[in-house]
Amino acid sequence: MLCQGLQGNQGTHWAHIFNVQCFQTMTTTLSPRRKTLVSSICMALTAATIGALSAPAVAADEQQSNWMIRLRGTFLNMDNKSDPVGGVGASDRISVNNKWIPELDVTYFIVPNIAAELVLTIPQKQDVRLDGAKIGTFSHLPPSLLLQYHFIPNGTFRPYVGAGVNVTRIWGADIAGNTLGLDRWSVGPALQVGMDYKVTKNWFLNVDVKKIWISSNVYANGTGQKVSNVQLNPWLFSAGVGYRF
Repeated sequence: MLCQGLQGNQGTHWAHIFNVQCFQTMTTTLSPRRKTLVSSICMALTAATIGALSAPAVAADEQQSNWMIRLRGTFLNMDNKSDPVGGVGASDRISVNNKWIPELDVTYFIVPNIAAELVLTIPQKQDVRLDGAKIGTFSHLPPSLLLQYHFIPNGTFRPYVGAGVNVTRIWGADIAGNTLGLDRWSVGPALQVGMDYKVTKNWFLNVDVKKIWISSNVYANGTGQKVSNVQLNPWLFSAGVGYRF
């Protein structure tokens, strides 16, 4: 079994690699405070991974469905980088609010270690601010599709990493008295690290962190002239429950 094959020093070695890769991948261009938070999450996941690798494996005859769903509460934390408005002055003057959102994830296990996850939520409405003052709103729907690797698919602690694509649909922009508009679509990469904790045969607790790249041009309605470019690039910090059919 995978768990047995990775027990002892070999398991600890691979868990350490998981921690290093998790930290390096997820903290690129990250502020010191967020880097500390993500580092703590990576170390906690690594500690749980080492513990799981040291524990006896779950019996192989405990059959599980290929399908799993998770319901999470997710904090959407924007990076809020932007080009100078009109090409002059300071950067990062445009910002979008952080908020809590519901998240529904549908996962299909292709093989025990490999899964595809579709990340869904309901349409979200966000505030747009310039130098801290609200100047408008827009709506968006940001589904992601991720390919995951599950390190210990039959363990009590089940850490995983994922990578894929985010496609965000943007509409309803009403900014600066409807004088400014946004792109309709944003397509960018998405990264993920998380862990399931098995409570019963079918029920799990879950923690999850995702980094998603979302950006849009800001342009003048009527002329179409580009005014700025906003890189939201949010972090999604999630916790919830999962059910494996």
